Order: sequence, then C-alpha cells, then structure tokens
Amino acid sequence: MTIDLGKLVAIDVHTHAEISGDGHSSLSGELLAASEAYFKAHGHRQPTIPEMARYYRERNMAAVVFTVDAEHATGHPPIPNEEVAASCAAHADTLIPFASIDPWRGKAALRQARELVTDYGVRGFKFHPSLQDFAPNDRMAYPLYEVIEELGVPALFHTGQTGIGAGLPGGGGIRLKHSNPMLVDDVAVDFPELRIVLAHPSFPWQDEALAVATHKPYVYIDLSGWSPKYFPPNLVRYANTLLKDKVLFGSDYPVLTPDRWLEDFGKLDLKPEVKPLILKDNAAHLLGLAKD
Repeated sequence: MTIDLGKLVAIDVHTHAEISGDGHSSLSGELLAASEAYFKAHGHRQPTIPEMARYYRERNMAAVVFTVDAEHATGHPPIPNEEVAASCAAHADTLIPFASIDPWRGKAALRQARELVTDYGVRGFKFHPSLQDFAPNDRMAYPLYEVIEELGVPALFHTGQTGIGAGLPGGGGIRLKHSNPMLVDDVAVDFPELRIVLAHPSFPWQDEALAVATHKPYVYIDLSGWSPKYFPPNLVRYANTLLKDKVLFGSDYPVLTPDRWLEDFGKLDLKPEVKPLILKDNAAHLLGLAKD
C-alpha cells in the first residue's frame, strides 16, 4: 500500500520516533527530562511507530518519521534506522521513513546511507548538528552529503535553539552555534543539487534562515517545533510571498501535536492559495510523491 495523495489533508515533515520496539529511548534519561521540561510535556507518553501510524491515519495525514543518531557526542545508542524504516514500511500508506546517521561514523556512514536508501526505502536524512556536536560545514561530514546528494534524497537540518539539554549545566554539553542556518548555507553552495530543509523557526537566526532559503533554490524551511501563533512576523510574511513554494508543515510530534499546530495555523493571515502549498503540496513535490 502506498500513499494516496488525493486523500491527504496534510504531510507532516517532522515527527520523531522516540522509542524502539524493545523500549529503548532515542535520548538519555537526562536529556529526555530536559526536553520534556522545555516543552512543558512532563510525563508525555512516547508513542511507538505503529501508534504514530494510527494517529496520522485517523487524521488523513502522512508523516515523515526519523530518530537522531548522536552516539559519538552523547554515548547513547540510537534507535536503529533499519527498525524505523521497516516499521514505516509496514504502514506505507501514511508514514515516510527518514534516517539519521552520525557523521562522525566516517566511511561506515557512507555504506549505511546507501543501504538505507536502496534496501530499506529511506526517503531522506535528518541531522541535528548541536546534538551531534558538529558544524554542518565541517568537511568531516562532506563525504556523507556527497552520497546523499548522489542518492537524490533531501537532508533535513535542525536549526535554531533546541530544547534538548535546556536547563542542564552547560546545556548538557550542547552547542547552539552549530545550528546557525548560515553554516548550512555553505553546504548549499558546496552541494548545489542537494535538497536541504532548515527545520524549525530558527531562533535567534530567523532572518538568516529566510535569507538562505530565498537565495538558494533547493533550500526549504519546515515550521515545526513552534505553535504558529508564535511565528515571527517576518517568517509569516515570507511564507505568504517569496517562499510560498518552499515552506513545509511540520509539527515536531509528539512534543507538539499536529492538532494544536493546525488549530493555530488556521488563524494566520495567509492567502487561501498558500495554505495548501504549506500543508501538503510543497512536501509532496520535495519528497517525490507528486508528479511535476
């Protein structure tokens, strides 16, 4: 079974697989607790991927699902990408698998990226530079970008502040500077055919993100992690005009639900013809679900 684009009301390009089938969490207990405190989500239940599929299917939505591999920096083993991909494949009518590979894995990362796309049907890759402790323009990561560009799938980069590590001494060792979208601008220059998504309203670098997405033809912005009622006015202005074809709906589920996000999104002053682009059409073209 594949995604029936005509039945979808939206495509959520940013959701997290937080727990594996055997109960392994994507974050250490300390970092998970800090994230829950930041998002005021104390004790929120971590849904399994089959539960995520039911949730989105009930809403006639599709969802991009990924975890984050940051083992080098955190020492915490990730949820296996292969498990995420296989679980999404079992719910291919509603879930779209992305993978996350720690760029510090070197040559092993290149082999794994190829296998995940060719053998497991992965449709893109997620990077969290602050959590993974690398600058996006570090040449260490370039061989991995080269493979992703060759495979023709997008790379999604966390940008802006993160709730992970917030409030811990030293922020849990997480460096916010790695998530400045201007560092991703270098990646867009050096890999001109790579489709790139800047995840989240990029506080405190929102204008930088808008500049990069306006200047580079294959750089997009997802709107996850914030309720739309808190979006900076400049972000709304660009989404309604210059970037109407490059802005994507994302929730950050489960810490922010699509129900809450869509309720607030409906109150934004956006042109009627722009809303379906953001909610579904832009993502459908980026992910290869729609014919050009």
